[in-house]
Amino acid sequence: MTTTTTVTDDRLLPADPGVRALARDLYGLVRDLPILSPHGHVPAGLLRDDQPFADPTSLLITPDHYVTRLLHASGVPLDELGVGRGPLDERAARDAWRAFCARWHVFRGTSVRYWLDSTLRDVFGTDLRPSADTADALYDLLADRLRQPEYRPRALFDRFRIEVLATTDDPVDDLAAHAALRDDPTFTGRVLPTFRPDRYLEAADPGWRDAVAALGTAASTDTSTYRGWVAAMEDRRAHFRRHGAVSADHSHEDVGTEPLDPADVERLYARGLLGAITADEAAALRRHMLLEMARMSTEDGLTMTLHPGVRRGHHRPTLGRYGPDTGHDIPLAGSFTDPLRPLLERFGTHPHLRLVLFTLDESVFSRELAPLAGFYPSVYVGAPWWFLDAPSSILRWREAVTEIAGLTRTSGFIDDTRALLSIPARHDMARRLDATFLAGLVAGHRLDEDEAADAVVDLVVGRPTEVFGLDAR
Repeated sequence: MTTTTTVTDDRLLPADPGVRALARDLYGLVRDLPILSPHGHVPAGLLRDDQPFADPTSLLITPDHYVTRLLHASGVPLDELGVGRGPLDERAARDAWRAFCARWHVFRGTSVRYWLDSTLRDVFGTDLRPSADTADALYDLLADRLRQPEYRPRALFDRFRIEVLATTDDPVDDLAAHAALRDDPTFTGRVLPTFRPDRYLEAADPGWRDAVAALGTAASTDTSTYRGWVAAMEDRRAHFRRHGAVSADHSHEDVGTEPLDPADVERLYARGLLGAITADEAAALRRHMLLEMARMSTEDGLTMTLHPGVRRGHHRPTLGRYGPDTGHDIPLAGSFTDPLRPLLERFGTHPHLRLVLFTLDESVFSRELAPLAGFYPSVYVGAPWWFLDAPSSILRWREAVTEIAGLTRTSGFIDDTRALLSIPARHDMARRLDATFLAGLVAGHRLDEDEAADAVVDLVVGRPTEVFGLDAR
């Protein structure tokens, strides 16, 4: 069996030679453009501290649920991959790496395989294919690279040409890491916090009362009433804005936004603080709160992103042992048209609202999201994320959305990743697929070449800049 991987410059471009030539030219226009990453999960502290990465396992395997979930499905316990164990010693890290390499075949055909191939070649400069036979040699090669100054986080940030990187942050975070980066004259990048208030909207969750109390402390506001909760949220959003935030991110089981009358809001909020709220009451309160979040976005300008429809912690024993974000969040059916109607009737035509809708349900691309974005000036269709940020899914999304809403009503690519080293591979994938899609329109005489050239650049630069307000500093 061969020990090297073939990664060609024409990867993901069309098979037809004539269309491929068109796509190659379009891709050439955006290949080396800076990366705008307005939605991700790389922590700001990683860049502030700029410490060397510990080892290949803790960098590429343990924190990446894309990787660990498939290995788990193939019979590798999560603890053998370092999940939930904290820093690994050399032996444990190498054993986990061997388990990963021995099961390289389980990633065939997946987007994870594409990202890892690109990362190994483009970041680490190796075409050595992971396998049981090459595991130790590959581990040693990567470990040696990680000891070199050019592989520290800030050096990679610059090497990847990342112009904007958004993090995901709790409303009570003091954002000290962001402030340190902003004030550090040796760091020239732009790292933006993102306001993520999900746990403060879920009154039935066991930790909600403590979270609300912490919110009040951070805002120096009494949150014993719903009115106080609103004031505290507004205060913390302003704090995030002062630190450069451009968006507020929301993920709940659904996107219901039905309003409650003031008396019912206060009553349900009080029941939540008493621990006496029912699941249905908590859902009603959360939907009202989400509507209130939209109202705040019209006033402070934070782009509102919604990505609903995930059953978090689907396997409760794994959740209890390893915690959240460990590979067993499973998509649900999506619904947007009626649940968002109250929000859109109030704010859908508001000049200061930008609302980005993401989904894990492909069936709603053309049935709901594209028609909504094709009418409401505030609505944009978010790029495929999570299970759908894969080549075939992205092309299906482009086809489903473009014919109804066009190219300009989309968000630009978002990488949604905790893995710094996968960011260039993910954005490069999106650029190649945009070039492929547009080349097909040109070949089918549905678009002129000059229009395709304008569009491919706009998708990389113009869309994220407009949708997330990245030109406002």
